[in-house]
Amino acid sequence: MVQVKLAEFVKARATELGVPGAAAGVLLDGQEIHVSHGVTSLGSPLPVDENTLFPLASVSKTFTATALMRLVAEGKVDLDAPVRSYVPELRLADEQATARITVLNLLNHTAGLDWNLIDDGEGDRSLAGLVTKLHRLPMIARPGARASYSQAGYNLAGRIIEKVTGLPFEQAMASLVLEPVGLADTVYGLSEVMVRKFAVGYNRGDDGDLRPARPWAAFKEGARGDNPGGGLASSTSDLLRWARFQLGDGAGVLPAAELHRMREQTVGLRASTLGDGFGICWFLRDLGGLHAIGHGGSGNGQFAELLIVPERDFAVVSLANLGPDGHSFNQSVVRWALEHCLGVVEKAAEPVPYDEKQARQVVGRYEIDAMNLDIATDGARLTLAVGIKPEIRGASDEEMPPDHPAAGMGFLPGGDGDEYVVTEGGLRGQRGYFSRGVDGSVTGVDLAGRLFHRVGQAT
Repeated sequence: MVQVKLAEFVKARATELGVPGAAAGVLLDGQEIHVSHGVTSLGSPLPVDENTLFPLASVSKTFTATALMRLVAEGKVDLDAPVRSYVPELRLADEQATARITVLNLLNHTAGLDWNLIDDGEGDRSLAGLVTKLHRLPMIARPGARASYSQAGYNLAGRIIEKVTGLPFEQAMASLVLEPVGLADTVYGLSEVMVRKFAVGYNRGDDGDLRPARPWAAFKEGARGDNPGGGLASSTSDLLRWARFQLGDGAGVLPAAELHRMREQTVGLRASTLGDGFGICWFLRDLGGLHAIGHGGSGNGQFAELLIVPERDFAVVSLANLGPDGHSFNQSVVRWALEHCLGVVEKAAEPVPYDEKQARQVVGRYEIDAMNLDIATDGARLTLAVGIKPEIRGASDEEMPPDHPAAGMGFLPGGDGDEYVVTEGGLRGQRGYFSRGVDGSVTGVDLAGRLFHRVGQAT
């Protein structure tokens, strides 16, 4: 009965949002439920099924972290050791930070590294090449001072795996995790994807038409430096197998204690849609007294979501090939599964009425290395827009995901009044907060776990 109702919901929601192809899976009472909708490609349509590959984007980080935890269990890596113990050539923008950053700082996003280096297509694009360029990446905080989501941190963690095992990252991952868990359709690289059924990504243009997303997710020719943070492709079938592994006893890969240690909070998150805190990689969420772990991923025209509730041996997976609405689709599938399978209903955050004085305090431009975020007001409502910096988009010879145009946002009640929620568009439902300096002025804004620094007035 659950399968029939989930299939009806997936079809209706995907049709409403115009998602070309989607797959969802649920692990409930030891049984797997798979449903799918649509096609792998509008140009060469094949039906999506539980074995269709989608890019996982940042869900890949859960695999990288688990592999590192296996090395921890084997005594080959110490979470509290400086990264330089394993990557002695490491050099960052701040020398003191270089010496202090630990392996755990990378795995729970407290290293103080900005989001990521921009791939300029030049030089060595391997993980070793990435390390030689990391001194160009800004530091946004002292190591351990706060959580801020960093792709670069996970790519550096991948270099640790290479150094310790003596293997290329992808081979090490196959040996440490993918093969022992039996994930035959969880792969890195276009050569592996092309021999399996896979979903083409799409982005909706300003005219409403869908256009194929190029390149296919992060699978750029010759670029391997992003694989630890976002390079896997997989299916709902394999992801539910991955969830079973995470719910189990380590299955000979690593001791259950080390596996379950990944679910324990290492740092808290404030007003974040991602969760209440980080474990080791996993986002942690309280669902009305149930404790959940999960991770999402967003790529070029592709979105992935995985949520696990260990206390109920429950998991839900959702994959969709449309930007930006694939994110909304996946979130709605997760909400449906929680409500209809576990009886958990998450209440949507409701903002307080618009306040001009409060709005004027936050209006301005904010940025990370790759993106600008603009907050503006017309005197009646507050809006948030975020997109790739024009100079980066203009310098690239590859297509990039479209920007998120200005969409409504509002402040949330309670707390100190600096927490907000986005109420429209592709980022609808995203929560975050504004940070302030010692003089009380707004200095930054957190969105999707990333700290954007304030740099000037909105344009």
